[in-house]
Amino acid sequence: MSTTTTTTGRAGFLRLVLALDAGVTGVNGLAYLAAAGPLSDLLGPGAGLLRGIGVFLIGYAVAVGLLAARGEVSEAGTRAVIGLNLAWAVAGVLAVVAGLLTFSTLGAVWTVLQALVVAGFAALQIAGLRRLR
Repeated sequence: MSTTTTTTGRAGFLRLVLALDAGVTGVNGLAYLAAAGPLSDLLGPGAGLLRGIGVFLIGYAVAVGLLAARGEVSEAGTRAVIGLNLAWAVAGVLAVVAGLLTFSTLGAVWTVLQALVVAGFAALQIAGLRRLR
């Protein structure tokens, strides 16, 4: 496992992107957990599924936040985050396109927009890793 010290400006960008990812993911997870019923009415998927997604997202946010807060940025850890972010983005779009879940129109739009945001974080994290070299 390779690590890079975060005292350089190059690593600072990656650390910031990871921290932003953690923050956005955590807020999203908390919303799904705390407001699963009303969000289910708006978005379509059941409240139980949204609660489960909320718990997952909160755990993921904590892990990404810890990665961002470390004294050194783990390249292997960042690559794992990138891979998981890309998988999440693809899964979200596939869920909408393939009709894997029952989405309202708003839910389908929200899911695709969320996938784009997550893919954007992955792209910024890739750029951050490249800056380290």
